[in-house]
Amino acid sequence: MCEANARRILTFPAIRPCESVSPATLLSSLITLSTTISSYKSKTFYTNARNAKHSLRLVGNILVCLEDLRRHEPCPSRATVLSLSELHFVFQKLRFLLQDCTRSDSRVWMLVRSEKVSNQFRAIFRSVSVALDVLPLDSVNVSVELKEVVDLVKSQASNSKLGFRPEDERVLEHLRSVLDQLELQRAPDAKILKQILDFLGISSWSECNKEIKFLDSEIGSERSTAKKSDLDVLCSLMGLMIYSRCTVFTVVDCDKTDKTPVFSDGGSCREFITSLNVDDFRCPISLEIMSDPVTLATGHTYDRCSIEKWFRSGNLTCPKTGEKVTGGNLVSNLCIRSIIKQYCLEKGVSIAGPSGSNGNRDITHTTTGGSVAAEAAIKMVVEFLADRLVFGTSVAKHKATYEIRLLSKSSIFNRACLVEAGVVPSLLDLVCRRNPKIQENAIAALLNLSKYSKTKKVLVENGGLELILEVAQNGFKMEARQHAAGTLFYLASVDEYRDIIGKIPRSIPVLMELVLDGTDRCKKNALVAILGLLMYPENHWKALAAGIVPLLIDLLRSSHRSEDLVIDSLAILATLADNPDGTLAILSGGALHVILDVVGSTTSRESREYCVALLLAMCTNGGADVVRVLVSNSSLMGPLYSLLTEGGSRASKKASSLIRILHDFNEKNSSSTTRRPVHFQEQFVNVW
Repeated sequence: MCEANARRILTFPAIRPCESVSPATLLSSLITLSTTISSYKSKTFYTNARNAKHSLRLVGNILVCLEDLRRHEPCPSRATVLSLSELHFVFQKLRFLLQDCTRSDSRVWMLVRSEKVSNQFRAIFRSVSVALDVLPLDSVNVSVELKEVVDLVKSQASNSKLGFRPEDERVLEHLRSVLDQLELQRAPDAKILKQILDFLGISSWSECNKEIKFLDSEIGSERSTAKKSDLDVLCSLMGLMIYSRCTVFTVVDCDKTDKTPVFSDGGSCREFITSLNVDDFRCPISLEIMSDPVTLATGHTYDRCSIEKWFRSGNLTCPKTGEKVTGGNLVSNLCIRSIIKQYCLEKGVSIAGPSGSNGNRDITHTTTGGSVAAEAAIKMVVEFLADRLVFGTSVAKHKATYEIRLLSKSSIFNRACLVEAGVVPSLLDLVCRRNPKIQENAIAALLNLSKYSKTKKVLVENGGLELILEVAQNGFKMEARQHAAGTLFYLASVDEYRDIIGKIPRSIPVLMELVLDGTDRCKKNALVAILGLLMYPENHWKALAAGIVPLLIDLLRSSHRSEDLVIDSLAILATLADNPDGTLAILSGGALHVILDVVGSTTSRESREYCVALLLAMCTNGGADVVRVLVSNSSLMGPLYSLLTEGGSRASKKASSLIRILHDFNEKNSSSTTRRPVHFQEQFVNVW
């Protein structure tokens, strides 16, 4: 991961050089570090520019001294090495600070924290002065000129006048006044807001959006801390930036952000991400996908809430190794957290919903705006966008639709405000437009809004079901059809609507068509929508009549099958197998050997659980012929035993029931035939 993503802003994880490092290596490393810092001369500092420039001049002068020292003092004394080691430690902090001051996505936050940043510069200058005081100039074999330069640098470090520029203070006051206006439910002064944005160099929609994404990330990190001291101001700033993005910038210069993470060497990690298994991200304690992974001293990683609960229960050991550990020594595993986030994004899956929903986010914190100012900003934005949807030009409607799509993506509060403002009927009207991009954004916004309980009723009452099915069947772009399927999934979470959707003749065939022809993300959304409809028993025979079983069996046979699609397909088959007609259709389709192949090849516990549920239903409803096939398949026993110990209580019971059926069948037939695989009988020795 790139270094900027490996730490929070204004944190400086500097490391002191090893005491055994050779003087020559230390000096060379310090020169390299100084050169890197000097390269920041070409970058723009929007705040604390004067302090940054003072530090760059200081480092430039020290760099001259270091290069001269390397030429004249090939083997520095111990005191010299001590001074250089301290400089190396301080310069690391300075490099981190300069990185933060030049980031293109954190300008407004750096403005708010400018006093803290200024104090950091002061602390660094003091540390440089102390490090140079230790340098034994009288005993160092260097030129008189160099000693004079060192004295000059020491004077610079001790006497430099660091602080805010008057313009920094003025803009910071403007920002505070704007936030105060928001807290009073007043729209910010447009002229002052524009001055702030211009000062920070935020001159486009995409630059403003970068600030929002950064603030969103900081809010997530801040919520995981104990004090949460910065949470209120972060939420207020985010609300202000969203207000600015929607009302100040009329042109969206970047409709799609780059979703491909980039490593520091510039290579794409998409192939790596897609090769991972979702089970790799499950907490060993809760078996749920980790949202805040932390690593113990033993090297094992757990979800923070699970391991903290473990420690609070009086356990002082690592759950996996049994080694004694201290509960306070939890290290956030930022790398794993980032990979989990990218996996969910790339695979288009969520923990409890279709692709396009952010299941890895703790939405319990999104029921409010986060602060008074943030809530006021969002309400003003929503009113602005609702008006544009009705009275705006075609271009304005397009932008408003996209903004609503973004606003509704992750916040319950945002969704509630949008629905109450009446945007759902307007979005349904835009779904019918002969514009592929508007249609995609409108249906994506409806997908996000449908996660909010009150939206579903509004959608259905405004004729949304037929419109959404029309997009699912004939949408201009596959992405739009994918979002339509996801919307049907959320609508199918209501019993009444499962019945209504199921009674529309084309609903299940349309979803099956997406499973057949769609992208993996589209297939997943369609599969979970079908699964939702099957929660209403009357829809079972409709799905069977539409030919759902052969479609799913073909999907399971595919050599390029995605594990997520396998799980969803098995879940549907297991649901259908609950009644004899469903089991008969599954057996008639030749699914038995396919299921056995999946059991033997999958590494997913969830897939195995569904397979066992299916096999148990087949034995119960299919009779001795099915049991005979299973008994002859000795490789089945390994996964069954595994579920006995590792599966959930329900899966364990099903595995136990299936083992008993196979065992009874084997015992019953053992007396009537001598041709019985000995190794199969031995599989049961430890069961009873």
